[in-house]
Amino acid sequence: MTDTRTRYSGPVKQAAVHSHSLVEQGFASDEALAAMLDRYPAELFDINLYDYDDEGQVSLRTGARGKLDGAELLAAIQQGRLWVNVRSIETGWPELWGAAMDAFGKVQGAYAGLRAVNSSGQLILSSPKARVPYHFDAAGVVLFHLRGRKRIFVYPGDEAHLAETDMEQVVSRQTTEELPYVRAFEADAQVMDVEPGQALTWPFYAPHRVENLDRFCVSLSIEFQTWPTRFRNGALFTNAVLRSRGARPRMTDRMTTPELAARWAASLALKRAGALKSRIATFERDFQPELGVEDGAGALRA
Repeated sequence: MTDTRTRYSGPVKQAAVHSHSLVEQGFASDEALAAMLDRYPAELFDINLYDYDDEGQVSLRTGARGKLDGAELLAAIQQGRLWVNVRSIETGWPELWGAAMDAFGKVQGAYAGLRAVNSSGQLILSSPKARVPYHFDAAGVVLFHLRGRKRIFVYPGDEAHLAETDMEQVVSRQTTEELPYVRAFEADAQVMDVEPGQALTWPFYAPHRVENLDRFCVSLSIEFQTWPTRFRNGALFTNAVLRSRGARPRMTDRMTTPELAARWAASLALKRAGALKSRIATFERDFQPELGVEDGAGALRA
């Protein structure tokens, strides 16, 4: 385990907590959330249910938005075991996004050299007993916590905890963000409890997992790219294409910035040419939120 907990250079060296004032502005109340859920486009919902075996290995089920109104959907999340991501908050809830951008600017200012070139937001609504498995984000993240209590486990971003071949598969959309996990990783975890009014940052690409502490939780996750993360993601995509054709490309953490930039430029052409098709674009959905049923997940109906 290294001091910076990642082999990828970046201005965020350790997981850290910051403060924000989004809670006082009322965005996480039942009334505000139900109204948002009523109007939000169904195609911008990711509704997940994670199951774990005795060794902590995860299986994922995905759900459809269903026909519940906003208040009913909120109640199903609050009583069940669901993890719901509401994507594209920057266009779907501009009032929240505007307030969040003010808060994000203050967090960004705490790190010398941190310059986001784009950003997007997802509002995470999760059941009291929901857990998110060991995974990584191919972007910088600031997690603004609004309601409930969460425990975040952040792990080193070295090859043992985050293999580049796994990163390639995620960035090229051959798999979801979940990573291979063994319980021995827990000895290396930085563990942080997050309360409403706190925002959490961690190093770029650092693997992490999340547990709710027996309360319904609401968080706004702002994902952002910098030029270094853009270059690296492009290089990872290009490496994934090369590897799929039998090559053994150089690892990105051994590349210079000009090499990363060249691989990024190559990735743009490869994506335009459809060199590697996404395998996760059409996940089969097998449930929909429902009140009064186990886990809040009912049978999928047309």
